[in-house]
Formats: sequence, structure tokens, C-alpha cells
Amino acid sequence: MGVSDRYLLEARLEALCEKGCRHVWHDIEALERGEELVETRGLSADERRWLLHELKQVMAVYAGRCTTG
Repeated sequence: MGVSDRYLLEARLEALCEKGCRHVWHDIEALERGEELVETRGLSADERRWLLHELKQVMAVYAGRCTTG
């Protein structure tokens, strides 16, 4: 993955996270079902897998719970 690709993916990851905790959990479930999100349009399967993995890593600190969002 090139530097510009990495920057683009990180920007999409940030956009997803800005939606709030509960919404991100729904997005993770949608991605696991193979659904496409606005933020994943135009991404390759590998890029979507990377994004899903990163979302799960970010959300692991919440252990399935959200206090806000």
C-alpha cells in the first residue's frame, strides 16, 4: 500500500469513527456482512478488509459497549 493510499484509507477510517460509537458498531456489522458503506465505495476488497480490521482494533477498547455516540 502506497503512502497516498494509506493516507486515503486513514481518512476514511477517521470519517467512520467520527460517526460515533454505536454507529461504528453497526458499520462493522454491515462490513462483516459484505455490505458497502458510503465510506468504502471505490475500495478494493483488500482495502475494505484493512478498514474493517482497523475499525475493530479501534473499537476493541469499548468492549462492545458505548457510553455516548
